[in-house]
Amino acid sequence: MVCRVVDGEISLIAYYPDYATALEWYQDRDVVKQVDNREEPYDLPLLKAMYGYLDKNGHLFYIQYQNRLCGDVCLKNDGELAIVICKEYQNKHIGRRVIREMIAFAKELHFREVYATIYSFNGQSQRMFASLGFRKTEEEKYAYRITEE
Repeated sequence: MVCRVVDGEISLIAYYPDYATALEWYQDRDVVKQVDNREEPYDLPLLKAMYGYLDKNGHLFYIQYQNRLCGDVCLKNDGELAIVICKEYQNKHIGRRVIREMIAFAKELHFREVYATIYSFNGQSQRMFASLGFRKTEEEKYAYRITEE
């Protein structure tokens, strides 16, 4: 069921309903604050609604690291990239490697630009996206111009 191999440790798996695994990530208040600026964790109906929206409006994948699901990533139809990695797998450069792969995927789909919405307090994500060549274009928007090679 692997859709895209990122490297020897990471694969992107096409979205399928695995709510039990994913709900754990969205129960972590720190993770939810980072990605959604919410104080309350997700419940199952909210998780289902979010995944339903992303799956309908973009290309949604689970992130598999060393054969364990640890997050999700979506390239929305408007070029927005959204990524979540559960806390225990953060700071292993998984996000950086996944976003590089999503840029390559966006290029295959003929996107000219991708962007991420990152809250001003989320320095960790700002630094990661900046290290990949994203530039701050608005208060909470970081964009990456895809070049033709």
